[in-house]
Amino acid sequence: MTDIQLGMPQLPAPDYPADVRARLEADGKQIVARYPDSRSALLPLLHLVQAEEGFVSRTGMAFCADLLELTTAEVTAVATFYSMYRRKPSGDYQVGVCTNTLCAVMGGDAIFDELKEHLGVGNNETTDDGKVTLEHIECNAACDFAPVVMVNWEFFDNQTPESAKRLVDDLRAGRQVEPTRGAPLCTYKETARILAGFPDERPGAVAATGGAGPASLAGLRLARGETPGARVVHPRGEGPQDRPQPGSRHLSSHDAPQQTSASDPEHPAGPVNEEGE
Repeated sequence: MTDIQLGMPQLPAPDYPADVRARLEADGKQIVARYPDSRSALLPLLHLVQAEEGFVSRTGMAFCADLLELTTAEVTAVATFYSMYRRKPSGDYQVGVCTNTLCAVMGGDAIFDELKEHLGVGNNETTDDGKVTLEHIECNAACDFAPVVMVNWEFFDNQTPESAKRLVDDLRAGRQVEPTRGAPLCTYKETARILAGFPDERPGAVAATGGAGPASLAGLRLARGETPGARVVHPRGEGPQDRPQPGSRHLSSHDAPQQTSASDPEHPAGPVNEEGE
């Protein structure tokens, strides 16, 4: 049983060294000044202390409580609610494998299982060198690129067990890796500081954020009337390919819908009139 369960008082959290606290207070006051109600600054402040230690420690929560004049219980309630705040030391790179329905069906479960064996860690565990923390994650709104692996919240799309193992090997070896889309990869602490609201000062980082990929823009293209040709999907491992065939009428159900009369000649349908007939 814990001290709280036994009714025993907890020891006060240790404070940051004076120079660290002074630096955090200066940054923290900038964050608080953005909000009409200081309490609203709690989420970015938790990112700030996470950027300092790589996780939200008791010291970090006590700092947030002092700066915002909250109780440590109020801060703890928020820090423990959101999975984006780590409660124990973690690696430089948070490698999350999506195991939600579509990614799992497309191979996410296999990727996660092979990475656990390859790295010798379980879920939410960190490699001995402190480089990689592995976790399974829920949907990240990237189903059109399934299966997806995220590293410090940057996307690595269309992964396989082999490509995911190469990715973590490169991270542990210090080799540069490039996300499929989005900003250049940085460490977990650097990511946390950016999420706290401070600018990414790395040269070219903002310009390299890129845009949505072709799969995400398919619906927009269809809405604009840009009808694609037939889509030929090859067996997994060979990679799906789009092969436009001008004039082709063999559209799949995933392409732009046709008029009923074209798709079902025996049951033609004209436009609906103003009376809805």
